[in-house]
Amino acid sequence: MTSLSQAPQRERRQHRVYVTRNTEYHFRGRTCVAVRDRKTGRFFSAHLAVNRQLSCAVRYQASGMLLPLATLPEVGDALYFGAEGRELVTSLCSSVERPEKRVVESYPHASC
Repeated sequence: MTSLSQAPQRERRQHRVYVTRNTEYHFRGRTCVAVRDRKTGRFFSAHLAVNRQLSCAVRYQASGMLLPLATLPEVGDALYFGAEGRELVTSLCSSVERPEKRVVESYPHASC
């Protein structure tokens, strides 16, 4: 018999932050809800990624070609937004984090 503490649990947290060299992309599910400048800590009032769905992750190949991935981005991947507006490819992701509750509550858009 398996105890409750050993049973696999579904991830309940919905927010994730993809950190690139200069920018943090804040997501709820697959939707970018906020973008923050790492140097100033300020959220951008207008950014191409805000309120857009993540299309896929992309990985640069040694040849310089971009390889689209069917998985969520990982460290070393770039984020790709292709639908709902201009295409956007971010710089490489240096970390994937969970935002603190106070950060989520400070998002400038009420979409989360």
